Amino acid sequence: MELDFSVVIEYLPRLLTGTWMTIKLVLLSIVLGAIVALPIALARISKNWLVSGVPFAFIFFFRGTPLLVQIFLVYYGASQFEAVRESFLWPVLKEPFWCAIIAFTLNTSAYTAEIFRGAIQAIPEGEVEACKVIGMSKAQMYRRILLPRAFGIVLPAYGNEIILMLKASALASTITLLDLTGMARTIIARTYTPIEIFLAAGGIYLVISIFVIYVFRLIEKRQNRYLGTLSIKVPDKG
Repeated sequence: MELDFSVVIEYLPRLLTGTWMTIKLVLLSIVLGAIVALPIALARISKNWLVSGVPFAFIFFFRGTPLLVQIFLVYYGASQFEAVRESFLWPVLKEPFWCAIIAFTLNTSAYTAEIFRGAIQAIPEGEVEACKVIGMSKAQMYRRILLPRAFGIVLPAYGNEIILMLKASALASTITLLDLTGMARTIIARTYTPIEIFLAAGGIYLVISIFVIYVFRLIEKRQNRYLGTLSIKVPDKG
């Protein structure tokens, strides 16, 4: 069996179109997920169980169920309710792109919240006490010291989460989105060259991953150049 990579060159523009869709999905999900994750992480570390209980349940659900199931619940589940179809949310929920964004955002926010929580709790107690001694309020302490400090600690684990989200974005093809994987499957259906096209798609995913790793290493090196780096456990995406 001989491989014919001329088909890759022929369909490369379409693969790049799918790549752009993948990048949009990942970027939007990561940004929105980080915005959602921060207040969840802050509530999660509260000693009041009434405050931390709901974030715990949210994180437990989205980390404990497969992402594919979550995508199907948003895309197929919402449309089953007439109240949803008649609401102002329907123009958004009927679109596969936005359903994927919602599912990805909720999923990555659960993992990111745990990463943020671990980073905040990894800050030495002495630094917290120093903030209290000089009379900082809790808001000032988080804004000026703890969150910037946690940002430096969280970078390696957060970079891993972005890589995991990039790979998980291939599931968007299950709801008709022509991301990189979806476009590759469409091309394969026409050309019957699965090995060549999937090798090309895998190579593109690898290039994006290398770029993300490189960028995060630069940011980590700059952010932590005067600080000791603490390691935190990265939760498995299951």
